[in-house]
Amino acid sequence: MSENDQPEPAGRPLTVADVLALPVLAQGDPQVVAGPDRIGRPVRWVHITELTDPASFLKGGELVLTTGMPLPDDPAGVRRYVDELASVGAAALVIELVRRYHRPPDALVQSCRARGLPLVTLARDVNFLEVTQVVHALLLGNQADAMRRTQRVHEAFTALTLRGAGPEDVMRAAAEMSGHTVVLENLVHRALICEPSGSTAGDALTDWERRSRATPPADRTGVRGPEGWLVAPVAYQGEAWGRVVMLPAPSGTAASPPFGPEDVTVLERTAMALTIARLTHPAPWERTAHRHALRDLVEQRHLSPADARARVAALGLPTEDRRFVAVLADVPAEEDTERAELRLGEELEATGTRALVGLLGPTRLGVLLALRPAQPWRRAVERLSRTVLGPVPGTTVSVGSPVRDLADVAGSFREAARVAEATEPGRPLPADRSFHERSDIGLRRLLFALRDDPRVQDYAERQLGRLLDHDARHGTDLLTTLRRYLDAAGNKTVAARSVGLSRETVYQRLRTIERLLGRDLESGEQRTELHVALQALDALRAPPPTGRGRPSGG
Repeated sequence: MSENDQPEPAGRPLTVADVLALPVLAQGDPQVVAGPDRIGRPVRWVHITELTDPASFLKGGELVLTTGMPLPDDPAGVRRYVDELASVGAAALVIELVRRYHRPPDALVQSCRARGLPLVTLARDVNFLEVTQVVHALLLGNQADAMRRTQRVHEAFTALTLRGAGPEDVMRAAAEMSGHTVVLENLVHRALICEPSGSTAGDALTDWERRSRATPPADRTGVRGPEGWLVAPVAYQGEAWGRVVMLPAPSGTAASPPFGPEDVTVLERTAMALTIARLTHPAPWERTAHRHALRDLVEQRHLSPADARARVAALGLPTEDRRFVAVLADVPAEEDTERAELRLGEELEATGTRALVGLLGPTRLGVLLALRPAQPWRRAVERLSRTVLGPVPGTTVSVGSPVRDLADVAGSFREAARVAEATEPGRPLPADRSFHERSDIGLRRLLFALRDDPRVQDYAERQLGRLLDHDARHGTDLLTTLRRYLDAAGNKTVAARSVGLSRETVYQRLRTIERLLGRDLESGEQRTELHVALQALDALRAPPPTGRGRPSGG
């Protein structure tokens, strides 16, 4: 590399500012006297001219170099000269202040400012031919680099398509290759996938629907809307399905160039790969987006509460002035849970219920209801349980306490999971509802939830082990006598009647129980300890729930 060579930042075209920074031109002490905010324009070529009408030889994007010798003397002629350069799309005009001029003519400066054409002056002599050679070498090298990068883009997306990559993989690749945030949305402006780059999901998705609707649709890739989004349509079976959006770099970001040809290529290949993926992944992507968003909330995987709010709001779930209720539905293992997830989501949408629905485990469905503050939450859950989940026999519905803040949703799901863990299969519910909640958890259900804890198992064995061993060896049923006695709150007469034995027989059995266990059954405290042990034993002997999942992070 020679001393005049300066590599262009990879992935974007050479700009006027880049050329001015080259040593071969910097030695002329360049000063931007008009259009300083436009030196980010790309340079397509360099053109040296001493003609009075150079525009007829230009095609746009040229950096025009002149000694100033051909400039007209009259202001009208200068204005015409600049108008022609600006109309053809010249990148900038560079004039040397060595031979004819020692300061730029006022008419030239004013005309360039009026037409938005960058005007650069050189205070010292510069070899224009050398400038041309250096810049053209850079441009030709960059064109070759761009072709190689474009080829790599095509190869990367072809590989993704051949291995059957899903939409998440495609979008992730697009963000990595472009360095821009990319968003996939459907026709009703729901942001289904967001892959941030250089910003957060919250920054990208805040107020998404309004911003998206302000960006008009298009049937081909192009820059659209007030924010300058690069958009490309995504089709499904020949019909418009949605679009993929590439967002410009955040304002204030260093070196935030406009979208280049490579960005367009990336977005076009992204749209093509998504169209193919839509055919090979038939499950509705809206449902997948709900599932991922719900899991992110449950597992608290968002970077911040603002990110979480922006993400779910972009999916159409209200986040302001709402009460959120976490609902878990454990369906039988033989049930097709993905079909149940799809049916539940469709029925909730059909009834206008604002909710996220998604699988949280092999047989566990999660629902996040977003209710208005005055809306009775138990009535909403009851309707969900009876009319939507009720048709699946054997489904157990558990609910967490309502919360006002989306950041507290994970805690509500953890509570619903604890309720589900404490629910024995087939356990009856109050007649007025078909779901379980925290108030249902008494001693028996608490011990059922803790049945896998070795300390519970050890307690039951220490309290009742010798009695169970005696019944097993001798074929007796002293455990039932003890249970009836404790259920009768220590009333021997009631206990004898409940087991159908004489009082003397019961008295004798109770004395045997006291001897085996080393307990005084007249003691209220010791009776309580044995009652807890019996409840623990029942929990340990109860059949476990089949296939229930547990929200991650719970």
